[in-house]
Amino acid sequence: MDNSRKSSSLNQAQEPVAIIGLACRLPGGVNTPEAFWSLLASGRTAIREVSQTNRQWAWPDAAEIPPYAALLEQVDQFDAAFFHISPKEATALDPQQRLLLETSWEALEQAGINPASLRGSDTGVFVGIFSNDYQLLQIKQNDAPHLYGSTGTSAATASGRLSYFLGLQGPAISIDTASSSSLVAFHLACQSLWNGECQMALASGVNLILAPDLTVAFAQAGMLSPDGRSTGFDAAANGYVRG
Repeated sequence: MDNSRKSSSLNQAQEPVAIIGLACRLPGGVNTPEAFWSLLASGRTAIREVSQTNRQWAWPDAAEIPPYAALLEQVDQFDAAFFHISPKEATALDPQQRLLLETSWEALEQAGINPASLRGSDTGVFVGIFSNDYQLLQIKQNDAPHLYGSTGTSAATASGRLSYFLGLQGPAISIDTASSSSLVAFHLACQSLWNGECQMALASGVNLILAPDLTVAFAQAGMLSPDGRSTGFDAAANGYVRG
C-alpha cells in the first residue's frame, strides 16, 4: 500500500462511529437501556441463587454446582405473527433468535428509524451468538428433525434471518468467540462501516442458558464462582457466574 492510500485508510478508521439506538433484555427484569443504567447506578446485581428445589433442570446427583446464575425470565414469550413466523416454526425457533428479532426492532425504533425504511439498504447485521442449548433440548426430547428445527437453531441463520426479515443488503455475519462474541461483533460492525461495506450496522449479542450441560461441565472444571461473584482481574477472583 502506498503512503497516500495508507493515510486515507487511517483517516477513515478514525472517523467516529455513532451509536444511535439501543435495546436489551437482561437478567433482573432489565428490559430497557434506562433500566440497565439504573441497575448499574444502584449497585445491585442481577445474579441470584437458584435453589435446588426450584431448578428447572435435572442435575447429576454427584455434581457440585454453585447455585448462582443470572437468568432471563419469560423467554418463551414471542409475537411470532408480528415477524411473519408461523406457530409451527416459532416452536422450533431458538429463543435466542426470537430475542434478536425483538430487540433489533426495538433498537431501530429507539433510534427513530422506521424499520421498513431500511429495506434494500446496505445495512449490516453482526450477531455474537455462543450457546446452542435449545438444540440440545430438542435432541434430548427426541424431537423428529425437520426443516424449521435445522434453521431455527443454526447460529449462521440468526444473522441471516434478521437481515432477511428487514430486507437488508449489507453483510450478515454470526460470530462465535465464546464470551467475547458480542464484543467481536461490535468490532466487526465498526470495521465494516469504516471499510465502506455498509452505511449502518446492527451489532448485537445473545446468550440464553436453557440446559444444564455447559454449567455442569464448567463446574466440574472449577470455572464457576462458589460465592456467586464475578471478580475478574482481581486477586480475589475465584471463578465466574454464568448469565
